Amino acid sequence: MMRDSKTASFSVIELTKGAMFIALMAIGANLTAFITIGAVPLTFQTVIAILAGVVLGRKTGTFSMIGYAIVGLVGAPVFAGFEGGLHIITRPTFGFILSFIAIAFVVGSIVNRAKAPSFGMFLFASYIGLLINYGIGVPYLYYYSTIVLSSADVSFSAIALSMGPFFIKDAVLTGLIATICPQLIHTLNRTSSREVHSRHTV
Repeated sequence: MMRDSKTASFSVIELTKGAMFIALMAIGANLTAFITIGAVPLTFQTVIAILAGVVLGRKTGTFSMIGYAIVGLVGAPVFAGFEGGLHIITRPTFGFILSFIAIAFVVGSIVNRAKAPSFGMFLFASYIGLLINYGIGVPYLYYYSTIVLSSADVSFSAIALSMGPFFIKDAVLTGLIATICPQLIHTLNRTSSREVHSRHTV
């Protein structure tokens, strides 16, 4: 089981894995530029944020998602549509970007506290992450539409229903990701152990 260390510092391995997930988020955000299934763009940001919590744990997973948000806000084109910059804060989908941080924190907390990792636990943690994603993103989208754009004729239920195809797509991807989590963590743990061993033998 990959658990966060009790100290606030990050090891080189943790920083490397955190940077890897920042890069994965950037890739996942922009797959829509290359792959689209019907009218629903195929993006992997939600499941990558969930994986960050599962694989990296609460501390490093949250760090990676905060890092992703900061990298994008300072101007790097890592957000959807190869965009970046502070103007993203004024976009209706900014709530989903904020949700990635919460996803990694909560999912990582669930995984860190689990005494016996199992498929059921990974599935539970992953779907909690999915609910957080839409639980933050959809209300933010409604707030933006009604307050910022002053669209009084837009209802919360209408906005929620419009996100239905995206939720279904993410629900399927989340279930698929949960099935590979046990083997993925086992592989990463073994790789990390080899890296630590090689450092000690040099």
